[in-house]
Amino acid sequence: MFPITRSGVPMPCSALSRLVVPTQNISRTTAPRSFLCGVRSDGNNNDITRNFSASPLAKKESKVKTLLQDKQHGLGFARSNPIPAKPRTRAVTEIRGPYYSVMGKRYLADVLETMGHYVDGLKFSGGSFSLFEEKKLKELIDLAHQHDVYVSTGGWAEHLLTHHDAVSVMDKYLQKCKDLGFDIVEISAGFLSFPPDDWLRLVDKVHSYGLKAKPELGIQFGAGGDTSAAELEAFGTDDPGKLINLGRRFLDAGVERLMIESEGITENVRSWRTDVVSQIMKELPPEQVMFEAADPRVFNWYIREFGIDVNLFVDHSQIVQLSCLRRGIWGMADTFGKVVSYRPAE
Repeated sequence: MFPITRSGVPMPCSALSRLVVPTQNISRTTAPRSFLCGVRSDGNNNDITRNFSASPLAKKESKVKTLLQDKQHGLGFARSNPIPAKPRTRAVTEIRGPYYSVMGKRYLADVLETMGHYVDGLKFSGGSFSLFEEKKLKELIDLAHQHDVYVSTGGWAEHLLTHHDAVSVMDKYLQKCKDLGFDIVEISAGFLSFPPDDWLRLVDKVHSYGLKAKPELGIQFGAGGDTSAAELEAFGTDDPGKLINLGRRFLDAGVERLMIESEGITENVRSWRTDVVSQIMKELPPEQVMFEAADPRVFNWYIREFGIDVNLFVDHSQIVQLSCLRRGIWGMADTFGKVVSYRPAE
C-alpha cells in the first residue's frame, strides 16, 4: 500500500521517489524508485521492466541437451558403445512404471529428464493404470510422449477376458486406451487357457482401434503373478516350439514386437532356461523380440550373451545400470570392460 499524507490522500509514486528511507541496506539516503514502486532501475533512474521468469538466454540454454558422452563438449574421449537414435528397433528399453512403487508426474519427470535418452517405452504393469485418477494418468502419458517414449498397458486384458461378455468389455477397454493416449496394448494369457486363433482375433481387434498389440508369450502357465518356483514347477512348462510357432503367427499378423515372459525362464526357477532364450533368438527376428529382465543379474546375462542390441524390459529404477552396461562403461565382474561394438557412431 502507498503511504498516506496528512490530508488522507495516498502519496503518489513520484513523491515516493523523494522519500528518505532510513535503512542500512540502501547506501543512498534517497530511495531509488525501484525500491518503493516495484520498478527496476539501472542506477540512472531509467526504469527497466522486471522479469520474474528465466532470462531468454537461460531459456535457450535449457533446451540444449548435451550428453556427457558427447565428444566435443563432454566425456566423449572415454570409450563407449554407440546406440541408435530414437525411434529404435534394436537396443530398445522399456521400463516398468508404477507398480512396486507409486509414480506421479514429478517422479516420472525426474526419470525422463535425466535418462529419457535411453528410455523407449513406459509400461503400466498389470492393471495399475486403472487405479489412477484419469487426469493424473493422462499427465504421465503426455509426459512420456513429450520425451519420445511410447506408453504400453500391462496385461490387464487377461483380467477382462474372464468377464461374461468379454467382446463388449474388450471394445470398451480398447476405446478407453485410445482416448487416454496409450500406444500399445499388451495381451497376455499366462493364467488362462486361450486358443491361439482367439488370441489372433484379439490382436486384429487391437489393431482395428489404431493401437499396437504386444502379445506376451512364455513357457510357464501361471506366470505373471509372482508365483513361487515350487508352484510353477507343479504346473510344468511348455515346449519352446509352441511359443516360437505362435510368435511367428503374431508377426505375420502385423505385430511389431513380442514380449517374452521371464517366469519359467529366468524368474522363479531353480536354474535358468538359457536354452529357451537361445532358441527364441535363433528362430525369431531379434529386433522383434523383447525379454523381461527386471533383475540386474538377468539383464547383465542378456547383454553378455547377445550384445548391446538385445531389447529388454526392466524396472524404472534399473535404467541407469542397464544403460551403463549397454554403453560398455560399467558392468559386473563378467562384463566390466568386455561389452564392445564395432560400428560407426550413430
